[in-house]
Amino acid sequence: MEILSPQNARVKAWAQLQEKKHRDKQQKYIIEGIHLVQEALQAGADIECVAYDVEKGIPHELKAATVDTGQAIEWIGVSPAVIAKVSDTPSPQPTFAIVRKESRRWQELLLHEEGLVVVLDGLQDPGNVGTIIRSADASGAAGVLLGRGCADLYNPKTIRSTMGSLFHLPVVEGDLLTILPEARERGARMVTTSLAASRSCYEYDFGGNCWMVIGSEGRGVSPEVEALVDDTMIIPMPGKAESLNAAMAASVLLFEALRQRML
Repeated sequence: MEILSPQNARVKAWAQLQEKKHRDKQQKYIIEGIHLVQEALQAGADIECVAYDVEKGIPHELKAATVDTGQAIEWIGVSPAVIAKVSDTPSPQPTFAIVRKESRRWQELLLHEEGLVVVLDGLQDPGNVGTIIRSADASGAAGVLLGRGCADLYNPKTIRSTMGSLFHLPVVEGDLLTILPEARERGARMVTTSLAASRSCYEYDFGGNCWMVIGSEGRGVSPEVEALVDDTMIIPMPGKAESLNAAMAASVLLFEALRQRML
């Protein structure tokens, strides 16, 4: 199948997915580039269709990924004009995919009794949210929970920053004030960073079912969520930098937890 006109009704619906209200309405999102589409195919994501530059053909990496999974995917050859209309980048890549949102329940995060979960409270920067998801994936975390006020998980900038990790572990959106108390009742322990903490993150025991709460870039953890936290710790910074951004801080904590768990 080919779609060459940017005025095509289907193309217009794809282009609308750059906006959250349309992603919510259609219950779909867009991913761009060979790497992300390949990751989605290999992970068995619910892909509606894959579009590719009809002049260049289907990238061989995607053909191989489809053979591996045996998925029945609709492939659509499109013109560069269609790609330009749908993409949110100045130099669009020659392929994109439309993916249906998956309904995930936060209880999935409790499937691992010894799991480490990253909880994001009000992080508004899509790059930071995506990078934390990537670090959580790399360090073997059980999943990521995005509270209200966080950047949209399906924002194209968030998705790009995950580098495909979005498809590797459970990432759930929900109300922290409802979820965290129930998770605590089921044995989860809540910990966050605080400049007033007396204990270093290198002294803290990250064992067991540990939920690590990361606050927003500007305000930190909200008072309502902080009231639900069991423990606090501090990241030692003997240098002159005033602070780390949220993604860097989360990565430091995740890999310290990994170090402890591996040893």
